[in-house]
Amino acid sequence: MAVLENQEPQKVFQFFEEMCQIPHGTFDTKRISDYCVAFAKDRGLEVIQDEANNVIIRKPGTAGYEESEPVIIQGHLDMVCEKTADSPHDFKTDGLELYVEDGYLKAKDTTLGGDDGIAVAMAMAVLDSDDISHPPIEALFTVDEEDGMGGAHAIDLTLLKGRKLINLDSEEEGILTTGCAGGIQYVTEIPVQREERDGQLVKIRIHGLLGGHSGAEIHKQRGNSHKMMGRLLYHIAREIPFQLACVGGGSKDNVIALDTEARILIDADKEEAVLTIIREMAATWKDEFMGEEPGLTVDTEVSKVSGYKVFDAASTKNVITYLELCPNGLQEYSRKLKGITETSLNTGVVETTEACVRTVCMIRSSVESRKHQLKEQMELCAKAAGGTGRLVGEYPAWQYDPDSELRRIMVDTYKDLYGREPVVSVIHAGLECGLFLGKRSDLDCVSCGPNVTDVHSVNEQLEIASTQRTWEYLKAVLKNCK
Repeated sequence: MAVLENQEPQKVFQFFEEMCQIPHGTFDTKRISDYCVAFAKDRGLEVIQDEANNVIIRKPGTAGYEESEPVIIQGHLDMVCEKTADSPHDFKTDGLELYVEDGYLKAKDTTLGGDDGIAVAMAMAVLDSDDISHPPIEALFTVDEEDGMGGAHAIDLTLLKGRKLINLDSEEEGILTTGCAGGIQYVTEIPVQREERDGQLVKIRIHGLLGGHSGAEIHKQRGNSHKMMGRLLYHIAREIPFQLACVGGGSKDNVIALDTEARILIDADKEEAVLTIIREMAATWKDEFMGEEPGLTVDTEVSKVSGYKVFDAASTKNVITYLELCPNGLQEYSRKLKGITETSLNTGVVETTEACVRTVCMIRSSVESRKHQLKEQMELCAKAAGGTGRLVGEYPAWQYDPDSELRRIMVDTYKDLYGREPVVSVIHAGLECGLFLGKRSDLDCVSCGPNVTDVHSVNEQLEIASTQRTWEYLKAVLKNCK
């Protein structure tokens, strides 16, 4: 028996559960794309699959809507793949282990992929239906949104006839998103020179942090384990000479780092002093977070080594300088929209290669000049540490349209259903609508979705009742798009 067999809306959860059994991490979307193509062909629907694995599925309008303007329903096929440190799950081969708890859908020890699988499942339920009134539907499923929005970059939007686009990649019910921040992916490389040394090797691991989405949750000021490691290493270096052997952690620039490991080489007689500094720093963090990072853990392991490859003194200093100095987190609130984050950045990935320590950062802002100001700061930090930085990807902001017809329909529909107005807002996270509008300025875009919390983390959960309400709302909106 399927885990979600008795959950409403049944068709939506049926398709979502089927997708959860197909690995579909970013850059691994061929299988899920083929699943969508097979879905369309089984129902005799027109389908296009491009070379990037984006999929467009068309369904005619129902009775009375045959001549209506098509409506585009859009979501992305890929998911962020994060798991707990002790999980044996293999995102390349294994389906997700779903379960329901306290009214929420979750996945055991992994991300759920409610971001954005629930959008695709809702679109499929519309395409599969024979009892929903709607205009012609163009379902657009893009790929690789979570790392560079590759599918949105690749898609040929001239293939779409519709102008109204409902993006289902928002994660808070009752909020209509009508704009979003633009972003820059930025890579820094600090070159390192190595030498062989004897001594005590101290492995330090900072883990157990909450993590989360580097756009939607950056204002919560959660701990970033990479920045915390930089601070810890700086505190040790002020008191005790050591040489770094490696530092690394994180897998996505849009995930707030929750696990970082470093290895340092010290003289044997400095072991207790180093461990004391580490314990003191852990206690300081506990005080600073005031209970908001309850799982924060700092582990250490010490062993004696000979001929161990470590960074030389200058390289060690440069890496610590960069990790401590580089900006991170919330930078500016909006001056027009109270409480909305305007500008931020997140150091999501740190890795040690043979030649360098490499970091990958996501810079976000709804103000283009602020976005590029942060890029300049990152460049200066890299130079100060003897390194280099480069922009590897950029996407534009989505500007609010005061004349949106789709927004009016969706606001009026919400008032009819619930007797109150929805919140109309812009978000700090990136959405593909900005890229779509850069290709087709005539598009009229609004984003909405059910309650999905702690996305991009192993605590991700999808509220079942909210999914039901959002489904009823989507159906009502389509009925009103005549």
